[in-house]
Amino acid sequence: MSQETKPNLVTITVDGEDFDVPSGMNLVDAIHRIGKEVPHYCYHSKLSVAGNCRMCLVEMGTPMRDRATGELVMENGKPKIGWMPKPGIACASKVSPGLHVKLSSPAVKNCREGVTEFILLNHPLDCPICDQAGECKLQEYSAEYGRGASRYIDEKNVKPKKTRLGPRVTLDDERCILCSRCIRFCNEVAKDPVLGFVNRGSFNTLTCYPGHELENNYSLNTVDICPVGALTSTDFRFKMRVWFLKQTPSICTESSVGVNTMVWSREGKIYRITPRQNDAVNDTWMADSGRMLYKQVAAENRLTGYLRQGSKVSDTDALDAAAALLKDGGVAYVASGHLSVEEQFLLRELVKAAPGKVFLPRHFGENDGLLISEDRTPNSRGALVTGLRDTLPDADLAALAEEIARGAVKTLVVCREDITQLGVSAELLKKAKVKVIYLGTHADATAELAAVVLPGLTVFEKNGSFVNEQFRLQKFQQAVPGPADVLPDGAILHQLASAVSGEKEVPVSAAAIWTRLAKEIPVLADLSFATIPEDGCLLDATAWAQLAFPETQSLHYAPAEVTA
Repeated sequence: MSQETKPNLVTITVDGEDFDVPSGMNLVDAIHRIGKEVPHYCYHSKLSVAGNCRMCLVEMGTPMRDRATGELVMENGKPKIGWMPKPGIACASKVSPGLHVKLSSPAVKNCREGVTEFILLNHPLDCPICDQAGECKLQEYSAEYGRGASRYIDEKNVKPKKTRLGPRVTLDDERCILCSRCIRFCNEVAKDPVLGFVNRGSFNTLTCYPGHELENNYSLNTVDICPVGALTSTDFRFKMRVWFLKQTPSICTESSVGVNTMVWSREGKIYRITPRQNDAVNDTWMADSGRMLYKQVAAENRLTGYLRQGSKVSDTDALDAAAALLKDGGVAYVASGHLSVEEQFLLRELVKAAPGKVFLPRHFGENDGLLISEDRTPNSRGALVTGLRDTLPDADLAALAEEIARGAVKTLVVCREDITQLGVSAELLKKAKVKVIYLGTHADATAELAAVVLPGLTVFEKNGSFVNEQFRLQKFQQAVPGPADVLPDGAILHQLASAVSGEKEVPVSAAAIWTRLAKEIPVLADLSFATIPEDGCLLDATAWAQLAFPETQSLHYAPAEVTA
C-alpha cells in the first residue's frame, strides 16, 4: 500500500485479529475487504442505509476511557474494551480507530438464526423451482447461518405470484423479504419513485403507486440487486439455470459511456446481459436497453455469408473482388464508432495501402443523465487515438455526397454504417456508378446496394477494446462463436490491405496488433491487450483536449451519498 493512503487507515480488531482498513468505511464493506463476511440483505454499498433486515447484527466494542482524565482504561496491559450491551447492525456503523467486532460469538450466532427463521416464516421453501436458485442470498445464508428447523406451525401467508410491475420486471410477491433495495434504487439512482410497501405485518407487500408502472430504462437493476427470487427479469425468467451459464466480461455498445457488462451464455447462445461493477464508469448499473443488444446476434437480418453482386460466394472470391475494386483507385472510406480500437487501426492500414478520405459519421441521441450519453457509439474517440481520424466525427455525410457527385469516388468502403440514412442516397450512388464494399453484421439498404458484402462479427463474438468518453481504454472478450466461416473484421481488413499493397500476409492476432499499436501510438506505449486492467486504463487525452465533445463529465450521474 502506498504511503499516501496509509494515513487514512485505522486498525480494527475482528474476532481477536487486527486489520488495517480505510477510516470511515462502512463496517460491512470493511469486513468484506479483509476477506470475512457479514451476511446482509437490505444493505447495498451504492444505496442509502435502511437497516431493516437485521441480518448484519454483530457485537461491537471500543476501548474504554476514564471519564475524568480521558485516559485509556487498561486491563492486563491492554486497553479494556467496552462492549455494547446488545448486538448492533454493521450496515449502519462506520469504521473507527480501535473498533472491536465479534462475528462468530454465541450472541451473534443466535441473532442470525433468529432473523433467518423470522424471514422464512412465510417464505415458500421451493428453492429447486425458484428462478433465483444459484444466486440467492437467502438460500446461501439459510444454509450457512440458519437454524435448520422452524418452530412455526401455522399456515404460511401465501401472496400472489407472477405480478407484473412493469414491461420488463415480474414480481413473485411471496418471495419478497421487504429489504427495500428496489425502492431505494428507484428513488435515489433512477429518480423514478414508483415503488413502495403497502399493508402491514405478514400482509406487507411491494407494489407500484396507483396509476404507475416500473417502466424506466433502468428497471432491471432492481432485479440485479434483489437478494432473493422476488424480482425477476421477464425476458430471462425460467430460461436457464445460472450455474450452467458461462460469464464473459464485455462492454456495452449503446453509447460512449462504456458501461462494463457481463455476458451470460451457454453452448454458443447468449441468455442475458448484466452490469459488471466499475466504480469509475458505471458503478454497478446499466440501462435496460443495453441488456437487449444480445438479440442482434440471432436477428433475422444477420449477415452470415459473403456476397458478390447479390450472389453467395466464398470468402476468397469476395475478398479478391473487393481488392480488385480498391486497386482501381478513387477510394473513400466510411468508418464507424462501432469498430474496435484494433479494427480502426487495421482500417488505417488499409487506407495507407489504398489511399482515400475517411469519413466518420456521428450518431447522436438524448443524454439521459445517467448511463446513456449523447454519443451513441462506443468508440468514436478510438478513431482519434489510432490516428484513423484527427478531427471530430462528421455531423453527416454531406461532404461525402459532394465528393461522389463530382465523380471523385469510384469505390466506397463502408464499415458498419447505413449511409443511405446519413445523407448519401441510393440514387446518388447508382447515378455515380460507385462500387460499394460493405463490411457489417446486419443487412440494410447499403448492403443491398453493395457490389461486395463482407459479413462481420458482433461485439459478443470477438475480442477487442473501446475508448469511452473519458478516454478510458476498456477491453471486451469473446462470449460466443460467430457464424460458421465468417472471418473477424480485423482479419478481413488486414487481408485487404495485404492484397492491395502486395505485402506478404501474416496471421492477425490481438498480441501482434497490440505490439504495433504500442510501437506506433505513443499514448498506447507499454500497453498490451493482456495488460489492460479489468476496470480499464485512463489514457492521456491532452492531445485531444481542444476538441469539443458533447459529453464533458466522466460520470453522467452522481452516486448516492451513503450515510449511516
